[in-house]
Amino acid sequence: MTISTRLDSYLSMLNITYQVVEHKHSASSFGSAIMAKIPLNQIAKAVILKDHEDRKLMAVLPATNKISISAINDNLMGSYKLLKEREVYQIFKDCDHGAIPPVGEAFNMQMVCDEMLDKLNYVYIEAGDHRRLLRLTHDDYQTLCANSKHLRFSSDLIH
Repeated sequence: MTISTRLDSYLSMLNITYQVVEHKHSASSFGSAIMAKIPLNQIAKAVILKDHEDRKLMAVLPATNKISISAINDNLMGSYKLLKEREVYQIFKDCDHGAIPPVGEAFNMQMVCDEMLDKLNYVYIEAGDHRRLLRLTHDDYQTLCANSKHLRFSSDLIH
């Protein structure tokens, strides 16, 4: 597979330029960072949640961090929980399993972004396969997150 067609179309529509960073096949954000020789904290990952009314929410956080769903629920006054894998696969049909681009609006989904990513000069995102990352500038990443809430809802896994 290559770059997600929905992601590519969405980035084109917003006139967002990116650099493709190719790497050996990897099954995780950690592996992608190691293969591409990128600092782990610069890779954004997506976690898909849903609430009791089946509304989907994409939480975007650094790959080095662990999500706090309770922090999201407290901040948004919600009742979100993790979406089951099979449901995730149905939403991201043009992506390899486990290679979700952290760009909710490209997939008609609300997003919440961890504030830690706002401090980076460059953010790397999954392209939709296990062999490519997209390098975005700080400004382009901020454009992608312009309609999102920015909160602190994760904590470091690696010290």
